[in-house]
Amino acid sequence: MGRAMRTTVADPPPRMRAVSFSYADDFDPSWSGDVPEFACAANSVSLMMPYVEPYVARSVRSVIDRIDDPVLREHAVAYVRQELSHHAQHRRFNGLIAERYPGIHTLERAMARVYGRLAARTNAGSHLAFAAGSETVAFAAARWAAAHRRELFATADAAAAELFVWHLAEEVEHKSVVFDVFRAIDGSRRRYIWGMVLAFALLAFFTVVGTTLQLWQRRRLFHPLATMRLVRWGVTFLFELLPAMLVSALPGHHPGDLADPPFLTQWLREHDTRGAASPVR
Repeated sequence: MGRAMRTTVADPPPRMRAVSFSYADDFDPSWSGDVPEFACAANSVSLMMPYVEPYVARSVRSVIDRIDDPVLREHAVAYVRQELSHHAQHRRFNGLIAERYPGIHTLERAMARVYGRLAARTNAGSHLAFAAGSETVAFAAARWAAAHRRELFATADAAAAELFVWHLAEEVEHKSVVFDVFRAIDGSRRRYIWGMVLAFALLAFFTVVGTTLQLWQRRRLFHPLATMRLVRWGVTFLFELLPAMLVSALPGHHPGDLADPPFLTQWLREHDTRGAASPVR
């Protein structure tokens, strides 16, 4: 039987959206305009998605039949569909990145090995804890990006900016689903904290490696302005993430207690109403 718990399943389930992003034939992987360092970091996160997203989707899908609450089950199914959609869109985007940067495929193989090792574990609770922890980190990233969107996206390629904003907005939309599934199946606070820390550690490691690789090939690795921006973004992201992780580790916490970034919720609302959202600014 599932554990008694507070959930947010009174909300509508995450919505599956038909999205398509068209990139120019001469698409520049340094797509973020006046802040090219951000594209390098964001590209590095994107490279992880074909390995992270299928893993967390499988983790949830494998326990759907064990969820007693039919509404939570519906949300879990919708979550899996969203995650696999993210995977498909980022894999296509990553092909454009790999064309420009030699060495990307080596990094991708390392990512595949690491997440393959995680997926080989046999404990469903460990898989779900990592998935729930990943969603906590992703939600903090969404809040950080929304707060800094004018600097990050103002001069960016429109299609690339929309890809990342769409993904982050859906991370906000389904922020509670995996946590609720994890509590219904396992609920170990220690396991959840470990999953959250591991998810962040892997994100940080692969982002640093991927960003370094791209900056080196663009001859900007030791550029003073690039270094200053990356350090500043890293510090401000930690100020967003670490309090969220601390709060999330407390007994009685639920992701629904965290405030959604208004920009991303409004962006999704406009997309669902009109089939398109306002430009990212």
